[in-house]
Amino acid sequence: MRNAAPPLEAVRTSGSRIVLADGRELIDGIASWWTAVHGYNHPHIRDAVAAQLDAMPHVMFGGLTHAPAERLASRLAALAPGDLDHVFFTDSGSVAVEVALKMAAQMWLNRGIAGRSRFLAFRGGYHGDTMGAMSVCDPEEGMHRRFGAYLPAQVFCDLPRDDATADALDRVLAEHGDTLAAIIVEPLVQGAGGMVMHAPETLARVALAAERHGLPLIADEIFTGFGRTGTLFACEQAGIVPDILCLSKALTGGTMALAATIARRPVFEAFLSDDPAAALMHGPTFMANPLACAAANASLDLFETEPRLDQARAIELRLRDGLCGLAGIADVRVLGAIGVVQFARAPDLAALKARFVEQGVWVRPFRDIVYLTPALTIAPGDLDRLCEAVTHVVRASVDAEAQS
Repeated sequence: MRNAAPPLEAVRTSGSRIVLADGRELIDGIASWWTAVHGYNHPHIRDAVAAQLDAMPHVMFGGLTHAPAERLASRLAALAPGDLDHVFFTDSGSVAVEVALKMAAQMWLNRGIAGRSRFLAFRGGYHGDTMGAMSVCDPEEGMHRRFGAYLPAQVFCDLPRDDATADALDRVLAEHGDTLAAIIVEPLVQGAGGMVMHAPETLARVALAAERHGLPLIADEIFTGFGRTGTLFACEQAGIVPDILCLSKALTGGTMALAATIARRPVFEAFLSDDPAAALMHGPTFMANPLACAAANASLDLFETEPRLDQARAIELRLRDGLCGLAGIADVRVLGAIGVVQFARAPDLAALKARFVEQGVWVRPFRDIVYLTPALTIAPGDLDRLCEAVTHVVRASVDAEAQS
């Protein structure tokens, strides 16, 4: 922390631009951790939040309900794959994952089956920064590895990318299956764990393995949901329906915090009981916050009325073209509105970040990764400038490394 560069002060945002206190304007390449899918300050979302602020900024969601939450839950249930019909609102992605883990573990307890207290997760994965979520992140390469002594011991496996790794997954599930509550996976892209992508066939193998071994599947679409991979949900590309789906990030269009954990009917029915102890005892203070629900409903309006998925696919083509010049010196991979450049050797991150700001763009590399996750509404010229900046900075860094 002593050698971290001081943060830049932002004073205004609009579209894909961030204006700093000193007057500089940066093109945002990551949409505030990929939340601002419609760009910043979209008038439709802003107007919806303002109208809700006048009527009711917040009311507790225990014993009370309200129209924005009910409308949002109905719309999410209609949009989610298959019979994902039962929505539980929280206020962050990490907590959405916590609730998913809790749902899966308690589902077995409510059925009178003890001993299923662990989860199978995949190496390279990342699911959040709270304790339960940290426990299903990669235990060796992830940012939480030093907390190993504090976290529940989970079961980890490689993603089943081929027959050999699929067989290995089956063996692990056969060995540990009676201790597992569920499998958790990030569909198509392992985000903050390294922006590692896998094919829809790999995701389908995970779903089939879960089905064969009688385990619920949790799909963490906090990164991939809402158009980021070119479809509304990444699961659609593999034709699977998870038992529990976690959403957040872009849910409100980057306006404020909100998350949802959505379950299929069999999960819901495991909690439907006359016994109060069978209830899901989880109650975030600001769950289903009306302002956030209003923002999320307005965001869904924009997905219905504006061509966001077409825009994501157009961004994919432009990213492929704009980053292809780096293919000879780095690993370049693109899926939907996600562009990734991975160095052969970890660079000087502080220097990289400063060079991006000098280029007039906001890009936040981590580890050995430079990535772009722009707003789906980004202007083609701005996207080209981002790709040019990434190409220039990466090439200069590699050249400097070669000469040292």
